[in-house]
Amino acid sequence: MTLWFVFALMTAAAIFAVLWPLSRRGADPGGSDIAVYRDQLDEITRDRSAGLIGVPEAEAAKVEVSRRLLAAADAADAEKSARATPSLWRRRSTAIAGFVLLPAGAVALYLALGSPQMPGEPLAARQSAVNENRAIEALVAQVEKHIENNPNDGRAWELVAPVYMRLGRFNDAVTAWRHAIRLNGSNASHEADYGEALAAASNGVVTVEAKAAFDRAIAHDGQNVMARFYLGMAADQDGRRAEAEAMWRELLAKAPPGAPWVEVVRHALERKAPAGGAPSASAPTAAPGPSAADVAAVAQMAPDDQKQMIAGMVSRLAERLKQDGSDVEGWLRLLRAYKVTGERDKAQAAAADARRALAGDPDKLRRIDDLVKELGLQG
Repeated sequence: MTLWFVFALMTAAAIFAVLWPLSRRGADPGGSDIAVYRDQLDEITRDRSAGLIGVPEAEAAKVEVSRRLLAAADAADAEKSARATPSLWRRRSTAIAGFVLLPAGAVALYLALGSPQMPGEPLAARQSAVNENRAIEALVAQVEKHIENNPNDGRAWELVAPVYMRLGRFNDAVTAWRHAIRLNGSNASHEADYGEALAAASNGVVTVEAKAAFDRAIAHDGQNVMARFYLGMAADQDGRRAEAEAMWRELLAKAPPGAPWVEVVRHALERKAPAGGAPSASAPTAAPGPSAADVAAVAQMAPDDQKQMIAGMVSRLAERLKQDGSDVEGWLRLLRAYKVTGERDKAQAAAADARRALAGDPDKLRRIDDLVKELGLQG
């Protein structure tokens, strides 16, 4: 609200700056000549009083100057009368145009280039977030120093791994979970978190290694929600949409009341549903991305070939989002992919495209903006 009040004050100041000169009358074009002739009459009177000129010469000069004074006054009146109406009309037209067009232009420019749909973020909240991030980074630095001196401290690896995930350091999270599992042993929770880190490090693709981790988590606990959800994603990415939907529907059927992950599963089900209807196992779906077989094939390639294939996958994802920009998960994967490949300009352009495509959905826009901040793509 304060921002809009400031904008209103700035607009009012701009309108005042335009209208103020228009409210002032212009200079009288004949006024300078009339003043000169009046000064000459006074000067003739002074010269006559001082005896510098005779009476006849003074009277003749006065008659001539008076004639010129009357002519100048008549000319000034005629010019003023001729110019009065058009000048007034022009001033009023300009004033009306400034009063209407300045605010309308400012609002149109802000709607085109600004972000009116974004909620306000108080300064205190931003400062708190910055301080919190600094505190987390300082804590991570302490843990990393401890791990450097005690590389076999499994508890330290287990503590820092979720923090790496929160900071977007997915490769570090993979390494941390790998050490934690080696030192502390395998269980459903560790394996599921390890698989999630692997998927995040691969831009949302459930790789062969990640799928193996989720399979181990299910072997420990057949009801592990995270593992079952990601196995559904693996099936979806392999083109087995019906199997993925069955897994996710089973998760929803068994979800306890108020489970926080329910909306995520529902979104996965609805993400590729045909317009106007519920998801269908037989419905055609957009290209889900690389399959597990594709990922395994990439691992066998030379580095240059790997880069070329990854670039092709990213290009296909970008092309699909141009056709259907409603897939927020796809936009998030694309932004992470460009960040990983070091294509910052493309990542910023994709973020702008995503905001335009998702302009009608504040929740999706918030997810895009959160990731942009997380990846440092502002500006």
